[in-house]
Amino acid sequence: MTAPGELIIEPQNGQPADACVFIIHGLGADGHDFEPLVPALTLPDSAHVRFIMPHAPRLPVTINGGMVMPAWYDILAMDLGRRVDEVQLKTSAERIQALIEEQIDQGIDSRRIIVAGFSQGGAVAYQAALSFPQPLGGLLAMSTYFATADSIDLAESNRDIPIEVHHGNFDPIVPETLGRSGVERLKEMGYTVNYRQYPMAHALCPQQVNDIGKWLSERLG
Repeated sequence: MTAPGELIIEPQNGQPADACVFIIHGLGADGHDFEPLVPALTLPDSAHVRFIMPHAPRLPVTINGGMVMPAWYDILAMDLGRRVDEVQLKTSAERIQALIEEQIDQGIDSRRIIVAGFSQGGAVAYQAALSFPQPLGGLLAMSTYFATADSIDLAESNRDIPIEVHHGNFDPIVPETLGRSGVERLKEMGYTVNYRQYPMAHALCPQQVNDIGKWLSERLG
């Protein structure tokens, strides 16, 4: 298991960053997977946002016959709730939290840091954001599931974190029922969640990109 680094995109307007968005990719991808998303968000000039897109290590993945590929954690079975290697997932979340700490140490206010994740990366985002000991600016979970809902050590500092959850209602990889289940668990835990569904499969769609841009602008503009 290696830590292959991160793709970092500085503010397009040339100004020093005063906010940061982490985007955590899905299984078999890398940080470049969401690189085209940044210009498509059309954030206002007043938003001086640094985007950080970490690359997952390469791990053997049980559900893919043990094939080694970029993965944040092993998926042991594709049952209704997904059986995953929680130790690996939490190790990946700790890596994201260490990167968040680095941004805070560089002068970024923790409340202007947003953690986003897609699919497997979304499960890491849930764990990293909701257990982080300083208040964050938001959590965006896309086409994913709350894998550590039964074991997470929730941080009181992020009890009021803005949470946005997106899912496609034609998703064949992570069924929408899993996404909705995560939302219901969050609500049971006392969180306020905004849930959006889109007529898409396991991907992003133009309306969703527009909604993400608006949501980020509200948080960081």
